[in-house]
Amino acid sequence: MDTISAFVTLVLVMDPIGNVPVFLAVLKDVSPKRRQWVIFRELLIALVVLLIFLFFGSSMLDVLGLQQESISIAGAIILFLIAVRMIFPSPYGLMGDTPEGEPFIVPLAIPMVAGPSSLAIAMLMVNTDPNRMLDWSLALIAAWAVSAVLLMASPLLLRALGNRGLIAMERLMGMILVIIAVQMFFDGVADFLHIEH
Repeated sequence: MDTISAFVTLVLVMDPIGNVPVFLAVLKDVSPKRRQWVIFRELLIALVVLLIFLFFGSSMLDVLGLQQESISIAGAIILFLIAVRMIFPSPYGLMGDTPEGEPFIVPLAIPMVAGPSSLAIAMLMVNTDPNRMLDWSLALIAAWAVSAVLLMASPLLLRALGNRGLIAMERLMGMILVIIAVQMFFDGVADFLHIEH
C-alpha cells in the first residue's frame, strides 16, 4: 500500500459524505451557533484516537500476539460489512438511538469518524511497513482533513446535493469500498498461504 492509496482508502472508510446526514441528524437539537464548535471538537477527538492507534496499535497487536495477515483479513471483513451497510442502509439508521443533548465522543467522533475500519487500516498500514510512519501519518492527517472540511461544511453540502445526491454519493463510496475490501482479503489470504508454504 502506498501513501496515496492509504489516503484514498482512509477517506472512503471515514465516509465524510455518508456521515453528513448522520452529523446533521445528531446535531439538529444543538444551537446553530454551537454546532460548528461541536463538529470541530468531535473531529479533533477522532484525530487523537486515530493517531494513538497509528503509533501504538502495533504494540497492542504484539501484546495480543496477532499477525499482519489476520489484521488484513479482519480489516477486509469489517470494510466489507461497512460497505454493504453503505449500499443497503438499515431503516433504523447507522447508530440507532442516541442519547439526548449534545453529543460527546459517541457517536460522532467514535465510531462515525474513527470507526473500527479506519482504526484497523491505521494499524494495517504500520504493520505493512513500520519504517514509513511519516507517510502513514501524512495519509491519515490528510484523510482526516478532507473529512473535517466536508463535515464542517455539512449544512452547505446538504443544500448543494440534496438528500438524493448524498444518498447516491454514499452508494458509490460503498461500491468502491467493497472492491478495496475484497482486494485486502485476497492480499491477506495470499500472504498467509505464502508463509505456510
